[in-house]
Amino acid sequence: MNNTKDYDFTIIMPVYNEEDNLGRVEGELKAYLSTAPMKTCLLLINDGSKDHSLDKIKAICTRNKDFYFISSKENHGLSTAMKAGIDTAESKYVGYIDSDLQTNPEDFNLLLEFAPEYQLVSGIRAHRKDSGFKKLQSKIANGFRRKMTGDTATDTGCPLKVMWTDYARRLPFFDGMHRFLPALMMLEHGKFREVPVRHYPRVTGVSKYHLWNRLKGPFLDCFAYRWMKKRYIRYHIDEQNFYHKA
Repeated sequence: MNNTKDYDFTIIMPVYNEEDNLGRVEGELKAYLSTAPMKTCLLLINDGSKDHSLDKIKAICTRNKDFYFISSKENHGLSTAMKAGIDTAESKYVGYIDSDLQTNPEDFNLLLEFAPEYQLVSGIRAHRKDSGFKKLQSKIANGFRRKMTGDTATDTGCPLKVMWTDYARRLPFFDGMHRFLPALMMLEHGKFREVPVRHYPRVTGVSKYHLWNRLKGPFLDCFAYRWMKKRYIRYHIDEQNFYHKA
């Protein structure tokens, strides 16, 4: 039985080699779940970690009744880990936060305020605590993406998001899709809103991203999105007779 169906909100958190950060994850998420405005659980996704992350995840979930996990032996990347979490969650809403905790789980409350009306609510990192070079990389990538996709998002890389689970499952996922959630939501006629949230410097561990995968991936994926947009299939069934047969 999938216990996430008993919750209103499932927070998915991909984990890859974050053993030094998982103590903070347990403390901050346990504190947030106890005060969340709706019944909320945490779903940790171990994405093929090579350190002791999985052992720590299992211990954390044993100690905390609202913590769950799924695990893969191989590292598939952030988009695949998000997809696995979305496919697993059976709550009405699904959220996303990074395990480096550069955003504050308490700020989910700011996003949830708009969730009943918007299928995707995403944070904007106010007073971003990254290096100037890292900010420049994101600025270039975001500007190019907006021109290519037509979305109006200003910070698709913000690791704090809330979505309607049924809409999230419809999105055409691909490697790198986490950068295109607003544009993909447009394909499903979903509404999108951004909300300023707090941002903090990384305390432990190292970033898994650098100049090459920050710019090359988004550049190529923009062309993939434009190709898909022209060929995207959507339909709605207006009538059926399945329930009228004797």
